[in-house]
Amino acid sequence: MKIWSEKETLSREELRKLQFERLSNTLALVYENVPHYQRKFKEAGIKPEDIRCLDDIRHLPFTTKEDLRETYPFGLFAKPKNKIVRYHASSGTTGKPTVVGYTQNDMQVWTELIARIVTMGGVTDADTAQISFGFGLFTGAFGLQQGLEKVGAGVIPMSSGNTQKQIMIMQDFQTTALVATPSYALHIAEVAYEMGIDPKKDLFLKYGLFGGEGSTEEMRSKLNEAWGIFSTENYGMSELIGPGVSGECLALKGMHICEDHFIAEIIDPETLEVLPEGSTGELVITPITKEALPLIRYRTKDITRLDFTPCDCGRTSARMAKITGRTDDMLIIGGVNVFPSQIEGVLLGIQGIGSNYQIRVLKKGYLDHIEIDVEVKDHNLLDSVTLLERLYKEIEVKLHTILGIHAGIHLVEPKSLARSEGKAKRVIDLRSEKL
Repeated sequence: MKIWSEKETLSREELRKLQFERLSNTLALVYENVPHYQRKFKEAGIKPEDIRCLDDIRHLPFTTKEDLRETYPFGLFAKPKNKIVRYHASSGTTGKPTVVGYTQNDMQVWTELIARIVTMGGVTDADTAQISFGFGLFTGAFGLQQGLEKVGAGVIPMSSGNTQKQIMIMQDFQTTALVATPSYALHIAEVAYEMGIDPKKDLFLKYGLFGGEGSTEEMRSKLNEAWGIFSTENYGMSELIGPGVSGECLALKGMHICEDHFIAEIIDPETLEVLPEGSTGELVITPITKEALPLIRYRTKDITRLDFTPCDCGRTSARMAKITGRTDDMLIIGGVNVFPSQIEGVLLGIQGIGSNYQIRVLKKGYLDHIEIDVEVKDHNLLDSVTLLERLYKEIEVKLHTILGIHAGIHLVEPKSLARSEGKAKRVIDLRSEKL
């Protein structure tokens, strides 16, 4: 397997030495230039020089999305505006957007990290990549474009939407790599079949570089089956840099974290204590080469675990498992913690079920209840009472076995649920409405 940078194969000793050096520089930068961090460090009774080894990072205060909103728009920037060459922002679901900025050096680092990620996923200068993320304040599309160009791949900046044209361009330009959210990639395949185009036979795709939303192994199987491709997942968020924090290699043993640029920790989201190696908990990331927005111990709210065992690809970096959920989108149903990704894993593993579904959370009296609308693959199935009952029972039993909950299941016509050209809205919370 091709490796882009020698930094991806550093020994753990070399890597930890580099991380501590870069962490020390980052702490000095924020303490000198960001009043917010000066205050937080003083409240914690700590100074940068008190951090004498890498493990001391656990004594530093956390940063959250709320900190970015409270200091909107530039309160956490460590560089003046005349050093900022790019701005991005995430819309979020409530409150003001989180604004991020990049210096010239930040842009070079970002480009380098994406070059690593796409190389991990198999893309080379022989490929033509179609980017079907939305271009705009969202970091995903621009980040992937500059990294793909760095490795020499041809880039088609399609953006999202206009799905029939996406397919036409794929066919005419002989696209070999698709960059998109997993849900939109499945939707494109679905539309291609409606147009009489078989994605596996009539198109040229070899690789899928998917991100922007969580997905399961079952979703990967659906993508590979629909397109005849090799799918990899990558991870990032605008607050940290955008895409480029981690990505899967062809061995598919987790997403390699670019540890020479990020320090990763796993904490208990309740006690906020750092958990032992191999534990599952909330991912905390500290960027250690960012100039414009060097956040300290950023709480991602994403649930995962880290694996430090050697990878077949030769990279020595820690790998993060697929995100199983978020601490802030976890559903508590009858006292049971449920993540939407767990429900997806059950649904997409059942024969006869399509890839589109929607979860509604509502009140029945004083109790929370889940209703799930699920598309079937073949509309003729809806005409068979026997087959429907069998499918209902299978879904009900598997959901209860895996999750310990009972859900209302509604099997609906193929293609009857709303499609998304970006992040799919899988969960609708109706608990605040009077039913």
